[in-house]
Amino acid sequence: MFPEAIETERLELERLTRDLVDPLDLYNLYANSETIEEETRYISWSPHETPKETWDVLGQFEKRWDKREDAVYAIFPREGEDGAGEFAGTTGLHLAWEKHAAGLGIWLRKPFWGRGYSGERAAALFELAFSHLDLELVFVEHLPENDQSKRAIKKYIERFGGQYEGTLRNFIVDSDGAVHDAHRYSVLQEEWRAAVAEEYPTVVFSE
Repeated sequence: MFPEAIETERLELERLTRDLVDPLDLYNLYANSETIEEETRYISWSPHETPKETWDVLGQFEKRWDKREDAVYAIFPREGEDGAGEFAGTTGLHLAWEKHAAGLGIWLRKPFWGRGYSGERAAALFELAFSHLDLELVFVEHLPENDQSKRAIKKYIERFGGQYEGTLRNFIVDSDGAVHDAHRYSVLQEEWRAAVAEEYPTVVFSE
């Protein structure tokens, strides 16, 4: 149901499995990198404490893919980009089939910030959600204090005809049990189709 790989102008998204990325290498990025605290400041998970935690998380990604609940991809810059072929982060669609909707998620390593990758992978995942899976709505949220995500999200939401929905109070519970508000945005399939009518995103799906 989900493509194994998605190619955009500058990125390659590949299904994230324990065969694709060495779990120990990924653990070192999730737990021990110099920038991991900054990279996880505004997301719902904390730096990993053991290699087994990373192994188990990857296993959950695989199970949820097989159950058609999540489509999680590793992000790799393509040839010509600084850090080409290097693991840059993860992204995915989190399916809510009963609502004909999906949520966007992303985690990027700091060396890859500021390149517009968030918007580029969002364009690819919108196409997956609306053209490939025929969903009706895609939504995305960020914490109120996350100004960097706010700027990136507003830019691609406006590009694809979506809107800001408002503040969801006490909506996100992080890994430490703390409760946070969230700002939510969404795009309808009809809004996306109107926005891309003249310029379709350049995306290639591979099964």
